[in-house]
Amino acid sequence: MSDKFPEIEPLIEFRRELHRYPEISGEEEETSERVLNFLQKLEPTEIVEFNKYGLAAIFDSGKKGPSVLLRADLDALPIQETNKFKHRSTVEGVSHKCGHDGHTTVLCGVGEWLSKNKPLKGRVILLFQPAEETGEGAQWMLDDKEFQKIEPDIVFALHNLPRFPMHSIVHRTGTFTAAVISMVIKFRGKTAHAGQPDNGINPATAIAELLLESNNLTHNEPADENFKLVTPIFATLGKQAYGTSAGNGEVHFTIRAWTTERMRTVARKMRDKARELAKRDGMDCKIKWIQEFISNVNGEESVDSILSAAKENNLKTIEVDRPFRWGEDFGRLSSKYKGAMFGLGSGEDTPDLHNPDYDFPDELIETGIRIFSSILKQYNY
Repeated sequence: MSDKFPEIEPLIEFRRELHRYPEISGEEEETSERVLNFLQKLEPTEIVEFNKYGLAAIFDSGKKGPSVLLRADLDALPIQETNKFKHRSTVEGVSHKCGHDGHTTVLCGVGEWLSKNKPLKGRVILLFQPAEETGEGAQWMLDDKEFQKIEPDIVFALHNLPRFPMHSIVHRTGTFTAAVISMVIKFRGKTAHAGQPDNGINPATAIAELLLESNNLTHNEPADENFKLVTPIFATLGKQAYGTSAGNGEVHFTIRAWTTERMRTVARKMRDKARELAKRDGMDCKIKWIQEFISNVNGEESVDSILSAAKENNLKTIEVDRPFRWGEDFGRLSSKYKGAMFGLGSGEDTPDLHNPDYDFPDELIETGIRIFSSILKQYNY
């Protein structure tokens, strides 16, 4: 086995190309095509294409052994970039503000390493997922019959993390990221003259009480295992017609907790409260659930593999004492297969994820390749 790693400069240019041409969740057609063209040059055993732009490159030894899956994400965000560098986004209102261009490039670099270091046992699967940001893409692939070809034994993923020292490995056994779901509640009452609101049904009181209920259900203490957070996101009521008492209203929330079960319990309470208020006031109530992320839970054995890889590469490790509050679609995989996600520190002065001036640090590409290749050495060599 060769310890020589891929040349980094071409990978940096590839990452910047992805950055220039971002695509939002569910629309990653060109991004997927660029990754496919890259992978085909590496001559993996097989490339599997899924519906809705997902991809997997399989490197099969032909010998009995574990199937190890590494995941990256393809999608960008509907955020206008404010950076002025040459590789800034060329797409109005869309940019890679979560670093998925970097995650994808890291996995392509692992593919280059695998092309020169074929697994000696088992299989390595490089999975490129669409629609991570909306919590949909992982399930799309799991539901695709083509996924049966890549049924893994263990799964790993990384996520770059600003506010942590560059190249550090951030880890935690148990819940790593929160369970999150968004809800959209639409009330339909009855309009009336603003001078005679009693002749209509105005949703304002119900919306106000639901906003108060969101605060009552919140226990925003991240150090507590009973952490739960209901955040108002958007609300609208009636129209700017000052002679009319509103007859329709809408309010949106995100709900998150450390466990999927607790998140769903809080969600049911919000649903029941909305229905109760609608029934009391004689309104129609429609509820829509979107963008569900189940909690991402790391297994102890898998975390030990990550720590061993960090030690091999002389990387600093940081154990966090609580999960991260954001959702991660990798939870769909880590709930079905044993595995773990870890953080890769992207610098204490790097802008936060989802900020308009964020950019994935190119110096992390080689670090990501090294940590993943060291994990693979534990299972497939």
